[in-house]
Amino acid sequence: MTRKYFGTDGIRGRTNQGFMTAAMAMAVGQAAGAHFLRGSHKHRVVIGKDTRLSGYMMENALVAGFTSVGMDVVLVGPMPTPAVALLTRSMRADLGVMISASHNPFQDNGIKLFGPDGFKLSDEDEMQIEAMLEQGSPKLADSEAIGRARRIEDSRGRYIHAVKASLPDQVRLDGLKIVVDCAHGAAYQVAPSAFWELGAEVSAIGVNPNGLNINDRVGSTHVEALQERVVASGAHIGIALDGDADRLIVVDEKGTVVDGDQIMALIGSSWARQGRLRGGGVVATVMSNLGLERYLKGQGLELVRTKVGDRYVLGAMRAGGYNVGGEQSGHMILLDHATTGDGTV
Repeated sequence: MTRKYFGTDGIRGRTNQGFMTAAMAMAVGQAAGAHFLRGSHKHRVVIGKDTRLSGYMMENALVAGFTSVGMDVVLVGPMPTPAVALLTRSMRADLGVMISASHNPFQDNGIKLFGPDGFKLSDEDEMQIEAMLEQGSPKLADSEAIGRARRIEDSRGRYIHAVKASLPDQVRLDGLKIVVDCAHGAAYQVAPSAFWELGAEVSAIGVNPNGLNINDRVGSTHVEALQERVVASGAHIGIALDGDADRLIVVDEKGTVVDGDQIMALIGSSWARQGRLRGGGVVATVMSNLGLERYLKGQGLELVRTKVGDRYVLGAMRAGGYNVGGEQSGHMILLDHATTGDGTV
């Protein structure tokens, strides 16, 4: 069956055009909610979003869809994609939803779905949800069984704690000057706070979202502002996140870009020396440079390649027992710490 709605990273498109409308979001909420109503317990979905203007519209439409089929909703507001995956697991939810179009401009938006384990949905689950969308509205809940919606206020603190927990307790970042570019996106509050709490001196850019400026000349796809700030301020490192903060690009102290291949090489070889690397290598896509393959081979490590898309990288990692993988574009998947790419981690 050919995919009509789901791409390699959820459903995505220009808002208020095609199928990226409030009506479609409500239909997705109904279909996905009905698909995950399994068992007699009270079902729950966690919904997060980035900072796009259309996020308000899509969020409310999804809430209507999920509650109409009997699923309770937990709203966490603007939060990175990996935070939604984390909270889905920690809150024992049946489903997680991130409203974001990643590095795309504000006019676009998207819907990413996570299962109760915090991993992106399987192809099979997505196809079944697509089939329900084609069939029309599923069975609605009885009046007394309609779901409730609740907003939690401490979600940022929970995620920051998880980010810090990815480092050993004794590790501090004292003396390190970091410039963080949050792309006016989902991590504009949590990323600078996490690095500051670890002891770093933090200079933040791209932290003034207005609904229309996400990824606008900032973030992982536009690193010029970050390069300039790093050099001008004498920082040791610059970190550029994208709109939903599941990927990053690094800039060194001279303003030189360090891409995903170089980051994978650094982490993979370092973890191998520490005895932490599993699977005997790193998983990347066919887009990764031959230099990465040669470097890893020189370290006695293999490079496993997949189709383009972090879902395929993640699938190969889980199948082969690897714990480091990613894409040249900056998706870094460290399965010891997260179920999806996490730029801040």
